[in-house]
Amino acid sequence: MFFHGDDPTPADAGSASVDPRQLTLRFADSDQERASSSAPMSRWAARARNPGRVVRLPAGGRPLEEIRLEQAVAAYLPPGHDLRLTLTNNRYSIVAVRRGPAAYVVRIHRIFLGAEPRLARAVARYVVHNDRRASAVLGEFIERHEHIISQAPRRPRLVRLRPAGRVHDLQDIFDRLNRRYFEGMLQARITWGPAVFRAQQRSIKMGSFSVEDRIIRVHPALDRAEVPLFFVEWIVFHEMLHGRHEIRRSGRRRCFHPREFLSQEREFSDYARASAWEKENVDRLFQR
Repeated sequence: MFFHGDDPTPADAGSASVDPRQLTLRFADSDQERASSSAPMSRWAARARNPGRVVRLPAGGRPLEEIRLEQAVAAYLPPGHDLRLTLTNNRYSIVAVRRGPAAYVVRIHRIFLGAEPRLARAVARYVVHNDRRASAVLGEFIERHEHIISQAPRRPRLVRLRPAGRVHDLQDIFDRLNRRYFEGMLQARITWGPAVFRAQQRSIKMGSFSVEDRIIRVHPALDRAEVPLFFVEWIVFHEMLHGRHEIRRSGRRRCFHPREFLSQEREFSDYARASAWEKENVDRLFQR
């Protein structure tokens, strides 16, 4: 109790005098107070008296900000599906999704940290359905933050290259195509990708071009004797064109294959034959 005024009146006549400038603290040392402290207490009252709740982070040393974004997006996923989200500073692949039968693996740029519910829902719809409206929302958000993306420091990655396959040598293919179609001026590296097959998989990405690392990856399903050389060359040539043509914007969407890209792709000498072989034999690529 803190006394104010010039003439404080003590609560007990037998108590010692109290300096009005002092703050006096009472201790629960009487029998009555000890009895009241041991009386049953409601859950709400006990919670009010106890210290705050202790939050335990999941094991693995993941950043808390990454966990929060993962939980925000996972709240909009359909039941029975898990989400494994990783934050990146990749300046070219802003949102990368790998869809599985029971889980989604997502690599997403840090600009999405603290995403509001509308944006988190758009991320979820893009992850699950590749929804066009959700893609437009993400595109607008990415465009507004391009200045942040471009300023992010690039961390070099160590990549193990495996261009020599059991049947086809990708480095030899790349060098020949580079001399014939690009005057030997295209700068890129090439490798066979990881041999990943998932249950119930009905499509594969035969090739990819990493703009940030300038690495071409070809799916190892093409490293077979029954896959003709001209078809592998066509896949490599297609990915090499990504190293020549920049990604463009068409309205709210990004265009990976502009008109000039498609026109130059048809300059490949075996374009018609490779395209026809793909249509006739694509199902064979799913055989394990």
